[in-house]
Amino acid sequence: MTSATDTLSGKGHKDENFPVASHLIRAENRPPILAFYKFVRAGDDVADNAALPPDRKIALLDGLAAALTGEGPPDPEAAPLKEQLAARNLSPRHALDLLDAFRLDARKNRYADFSELMAYCALSAMPVGRFVLDVHGENPATTWAPSDAICAALQIINHLQDCGKDYKNVDRVYLPDDLMKKHGARYEDLGKDKASPELLAVIRELAARCDDLLDEGRALIPALADTRLALEISAIHRLAVILNTGLKTRDPLSEKVHFSKAGFLLTALGAAGATLFGRLFGAARAGSIWGAAR
Repeated sequence: MTSATDTLSGKGHKDENFPVASHLIRAENRPPILAFYKFVRAGDDVADNAALPPDRKIALLDGLAAALTGEGPPDPEAAPLKEQLAARNLSPRHALDLLDAFRLDARKNRYADFSELMAYCALSAMPVGRFVLDVHGENPATTWAPSDAICAALQIINHLQDCGKDYKNVDRVYLPDDLMKKHGARYEDLGKDKASPELLAVIRELAARCDDLLDEGRALIPALADTRLALEISAIHRLAVILNTGLKTRDPLSEKVHFSKAGFLLTALGAAGATLFGRLFGAARAGSIWGAAR
């Protein structure tokens, strides 16, 4: 495999567990977010490719970084984002942080404790939310912290949903080692068709941590100036809450912990509608109903 393009899994933004630049987002803001997704997807596929040795993965990730910053030859997976960053006068820092997370994935497959896992999320998840906020011109001082909490929760929820697949495919485990030992769970349990009681205890403790993160992240929605972005985030937040609730009662090794297409759509639209109603009602009380729909 000579380039990141050779490792592409074929997964797209519509295959994700949470909305990515849905039509709730303003049309002019969707292209940079989708270009960011394309770039990140390419890096993620490199890191998850079981046929590549770690050194080769890191070389391909370095090539993506160099193409994005202009320090190396162009790459078709980096070109759309590079163009969008230049057009918007945005920094590549968030995309480069994601590449650092993928470099970690290439050489690290176990995490000692929750703090170490959160440090990984600071590279693998939080930059995604920060980029979206930057695209919308939101205030970092009031939005980055709750966005970071939501993004970390989304990342850990994905880890829990895919814990068996990650172990079987690439021998990667994001469940912290100290929690595994606390509950008497073994790494080999992740390779079974059904989770052991000990492994379920680990999953449920991490899901409880995600509850705390999602509670912290609620503050993001009213802090957003852009109403359409607030609708998107409210949909994502509600989807995350419901999926996380499922992880506290289901076994991700043997049971589906995902939305059906209909359930996904109804949940997302319900959350967005409630947020829109709240904003319009609040604006009407303030005598400025149209000003709130920015």
